[in-house]
Amino acid sequence: MSKKLIAEFLGTAILVLFGVGTAVIAGAAAPEGMPSAGLTGISLAFGISIVAAAYGLGAISGAHLNPAVSLGVLTAGRMEAKEFAGYVVAQVLGAIVGAGILYALATGKADYSVATSGLGQNGYGAGYGGGYSLTAALIFEVVFTFIFVTVILGVTGKGGAAGFAGLAIGLTLAGIHLVGIRITGVSVNPARSIGPALFVGGAAISQLWVFILAPLVGGALAGLVNAAGLTRAD
Repeated sequence: MSKKLIAEFLGTAILVLFGVGTAVIAGAAAPEGMPSAGLTGISLAFGISIVAAAYGLGAISGAHLNPAVSLGVLTAGRMEAKEFAGYVVAQVLGAIVGAGILYALATGKADYSVATSGLGQNGYGAGYGGGYSLTAALIFEVVFTFIFVTVILGVTGKGGAAGFAGLAIGLTLAGIHLVGIRITGVSVNPARSIGPALFVGGAAISQLWVFILAPLVGGALAGLVNAAGLTRAD
């Protein structure tokens, strides 16, 4: 069990460093002569982080890296409650450490300020992204977490192409980001949201409940639907 928790801790930190790190360091307007990752680059970075962690650590823990995924696995009947609790703690701690490392890197730039530049935190409403409403944020996070966890349960379940599971999951996450970066910055993962929010504070903390509750609802629903056999091969 300790090896699994270490894998979840490291994998979630990798997700934050690759995905959120690209948004913070390479996603903003770049100095003249230097390329910017842009929306597509950020989306791919999140997907690549999942592929890397899935193939590097998946054999140890399954590379959930996400409390919503672990909740989906739990409600699908493929995980025990005690193991779920350990996974969530490891994932949240990994995200916080990843965000801390990212904060240390970002502050190495002379004109960086977390108050103005942020740390890749999730959000909604006026002044964030495309200015989408709370309702839009909730719908996006529930629906796309449901889709994400459904794909994960499918490709890792009976009949799934196990050797390609990491690639399928990573590409799905990249696609989700292409749709949703302007809506919420894309959470679909409470741990990913908690880490940066703790360093940014303010609105990132006051809106954090959305990015904890909505992904957990989506993940739980995906697991229940899978347990009912509606999205399961057997």
